[in-house]
Amino acid sequence: MSKFATKAAGNMFCQARYEAAKFNERLSSREGAAEELGVDRTRLARIELGSVTPYPEEVLLMADIYRAPELKGNYCREMCPLGKGMPKIESHQDLDRITLRALYSFRKINEAKELLLDITADGVITEDEKPDLEKIINTLNEVNEVTQNLKNWIEKSLK
Repeated sequence: MSKFATKAAGNMFCQARYEAAKFNERLSSREGAAEELGVDRTRLARIELGSVTPYPEEVLLMADIYRAPELKGNYCREMCPLGKGMPKIESHQDLDRITLRALYSFRKINEAKELLLDITADGVITEDEKPDLEKIINTLNEVNEVTQNLKNWIEKSLK
């Protein structure tokens, strides 16, 4: 196995490649990974060093070949102008932890449903109801995060 690049060590694409090298030796080097991905080695180096932003198609390839579905969401949240500010998804959680968080979130969604019914029953949203709408948005974001974590865990487990 080749030595690890220190300059790119904190880069999510580089980290995913290192993790993937545990099951595919060719991914232990940029040369091998570039061939697997069908991209130029220098382009992959620039992506891993953070000097260029990968194209969405490249991210999809890396997510698939590296078995790292979390790269897609991380790319959208951190690099795509439309997705910046989306909630962060934890990528390395065990199924039992994800399940507990899901059950907790599902309980909160029932509370949010009742709150939403109370707010919208009269067809008018007043100023004093706006903080409650913010709570509903936070709950929906939490459910989204848990759902994405579960989806990522399942995608990794199926391969």
